[in-house]
Amino acid sequence: MTDTLFDEKKKIYTVTELTRDIKSVFESAFPAVWLEGEVSNLHLQHSSGHQYFSLKDENSIIKCVFFRNSNAKVKFQLEDGMHILCFGRISVYEKQGQYQLYVETAEVQGKGALQVAFEQLKLKLYKEGLFDERHKRPIPLLPVRIGVVTSPTGAAVRDIIKVACKRFSNVEITICPVKVQGPGAKEDIAMAILALNEYNEYLEENGSLEHKIDVMIVGRGGGSVEDLWAFNEEVVARAIFDSTIPVISAVGHEIDFTISDFVADVRAATPSAAAELVIPEKEVLLDRIDVSRERLNVALRTMLENLKEKVESLADSYVLREPINVITQFSQEIDDLEKRLNVFAGHSLDMAGSRFMRSAEKLEMLNPLAVLRRGYSITFKDGCPVRDTGMLRVGDSILTRFGGGEAESRIEKISATGTDKKE
Repeated sequence: MTDTLFDEKKKIYTVTELTRDIKSVFESAFPAVWLEGEVSNLHLQHSSGHQYFSLKDENSIIKCVFFRNSNAKVKFQLEDGMHILCFGRISVYEKQGQYQLYVETAEVQGKGALQVAFEQLKLKLYKEGLFDERHKRPIPLLPVRIGVVTSPTGAAVRDIIKVACKRFSNVEITICPVKVQGPGAKEDIAMAILALNEYNEYLEENGSLEHKIDVMIVGRGGGSVEDLWAFNEEVVARAIFDSTIPVISAVGHEIDFTISDFVADVRAATPSAAAELVIPEKEVLLDRIDVSRERLNVALRTMLENLKEKVESLADSYVLREPINVITQFSQEIDDLEKRLNVFAGHSLDMAGSRFMRSAEKLEMLNPLAVLRRGYSITFKDGCPVRDTGMLRVGDSILTRFGGGEAESRIEKISATGTDKKE
């Protein structure tokens, strides 16, 4: 019997050949598939921009590759645990002999991709503090020039101009035309916001502040979520946040909310509402001025009447009617005060003189010269008073001071009294 295990007619594959054949089979059998599963082991930290993850269900798992040119078209960010639906092709990574799904696009199960992207970016910017009230700048009461970032042909710019002409035609409007939807719209909007801020900086450097932009309206008219999406882009949100010019976001209709609304200093329901918010109605202001003028006139008339009453009251007072009598009374009072002052001063001097004399007598009693003048003397040796004979020696020079002078002498003999003798 022939051993078929080593039959020379059998096809023997190399690893590469077998892998390539299997790859061809996979690519032929599954050129386009939709695959549902839960994202796990997601890796995003690749300089290439490619994304690597796995899709799994209760029993199985498959590796997935999402190349940069494909994942850049997806609005939301993949996250571990997210339930998604992927479209792509099955192939084999030859170096590892591993079959995997090459993803071309992805959708979130249960929620639209745009809604997920909106929520993800909103949470990210909220955590960074871009929505904090402490960053909101006040809108000026009477802006002279308003910058408008919107489409030059859309309904929004027409509405803003119409409201401005109706409410306060003195306001100047500077339109910065941009694309508001489609490719390049987000970059256009962000660059326009930056350009208006740089324009203000240029004016400040050149001392032309009277032409600066006081407030900015960023927005567009209504549309679908896709139409409004440029105002949900991170680059636009950060441009609004970095703006030194106060920004009013006016995107779509009242029910529409975008990321720009949360970052801006003020959100307006529509572009028309933004114009009404920032441009005061001239007639209302004139009415306020008239009311204030009338209040001021009433206040001035009341003040003048009060002052008139005070003047009339003072004119009828005794001081103004009989000024000589008042002066005479004050003159008499001054004389009385002068007399009392003289008496008080004399008494005080007498008391002080008595105290001085008593103090002088006490000092005289304590004066050692007074004792000498009564017949006593004091003897010094080397400048020190001699208190007993124990301080003297035969031959010492001494100085004796009397009430009327002093004398020098030399010790010839010392005779100690009983109190000076030592035991």
